[in-house]
Amino acid sequence: MTYEQALDYLYQQLPMFHRIGNAAFKKSLDNILALTAALDNPQHKFKTVHVGGTNGKGSSSSMLAAVLQAAGYKTGLYTSPHLKEFTERIRVNGEMISREKVASFTQQHQALFEEVKPSFFEMTVALAFDYFVEEQVDIAIIEVGLGGRLDSTNIITPLVSLITNIGLDHQALLGNTVQEIAAEKAGIIKPGVPAVISTTQPTVSAIFEEKSLETESPLIFADQTYRIEFLETQGLSSLYAVYKGDSLYLAQLELSLLGSYQRHNLPGVLATVEELNEKSFHLTEEHLREGLRNVQAFTGLKGRWQILGQNPLTICDTGHNIDGLREVVKQLLALQPKRVHFVFGAVNDKDIQSVLRLLPVSYRYYFCEAQIPRALPVQKLWEEAQYAGLKGAAYPTVEDALLAAKAFAQEDEVIFIGGSTFVVAEIPEL
Repeated sequence: MTYEQALDYLYQQLPMFHRIGNAAFKKSLDNILALTAALDNPQHKFKTVHVGGTNGKGSSSSMLAAVLQAAGYKTGLYTSPHLKEFTERIRVNGEMISREKVASFTQQHQALFEEVKPSFFEMTVALAFDYFVEEQVDIAIIEVGLGGRLDSTNIITPLVSLITNIGLDHQALLGNTVQEIAAEKAGIIKPGVPAVISTTQPTVSAIFEEKSLETESPLIFADQTYRIEFLETQGLSSLYAVYKGDSLYLAQLELSLLGSYQRHNLPGVLATVEELNEKSFHLTEEHLREGLRNVQAFTGLKGRWQILGQNPLTICDTGHNIDGLREVVKQLLALQPKRVHFVFGAVNDKDIQSVLRLLPVSYRYYFCEAQIPRALPVQKLWEEAQYAGLKGAAYPTVEDALLAAKAFAQEDEVIFIGGSTFVVAEIPEL
């Protein structure tokens, strides 16, 4: 079996949530437990950190992996979805799993897949865990795919659980309120395992407190220990001052991720590093600074306020739900551009009317449709945008929309591409 044949098998025969949506989500851990049991339970053979949340879990996972790599630990990293290549999901020390490994694993266990009938995501998680054992990683950072309690990754017993911001996303599966969604995310908190909450949100804090009491897990609200002050953007990095209590803890902390919303993620990362040091890891200030200064270089992370070009300044970001897009708009406004040309697409299971109401009416929009079954048809998107008072035109593909934006934008203006991870994934230059 070639790599291409393996991917074709995985995509066509097994449902993939990120492509088709809710129909692929299985509300049970039975399949992943059956798969891993057949693989001799690899999830019990390496140390882990589990990272969940609505926004920020991908960035936080990559920051943690980068710090561990800077300290010399052989570090696995499991994230989803991928942008360009399936192999992006599974990395060791930043290197993607080989195509040959994906093909051989799929071929070797095809009979098992036919018997268990796992989802695309369940198969991928099993592959990741098997690979991390084979590679003998010192530790792996495991990002939750969807929710937490019933997510396929939730069969690990991590050293630390980290939960980032909670917001409205995937309501059809996780609940219609932030409280219901928080309860699902809290499902990754394990008995006796420290749980770090990046951001104190009064509407959901009690849910985490109740869960920690139930599981007898130490609970750390990271932003009550660490206060983050954004200083400036310097080149392709952001500089922060970090206060611990009333004292300056880290001066001029350089982070290679540019989005100002990373200030919400940093407290959780810092608190998780502290917890890992309590678990016999040796992560110094030097390791922390080196890792955060080189997140993309160490982990291959893309699509987080990523600058693609200058004159006009061209930026993309995978923020796609209400909270994520609110932060995106805030940062665009902070640039004080002469004009913004916004290449925008969405998926069909979002509350698109609420999303569109967040977007400034002064921008020029280039509506488009990612090439996945789950994409919101561009004509429907354009019609909804008219009701929201947004001005722009519809284009059949992301590439067509981006070409149009480049044709219209002046050198002193801004082009922004976003609204969906899958729009960003189809940027030719990414």
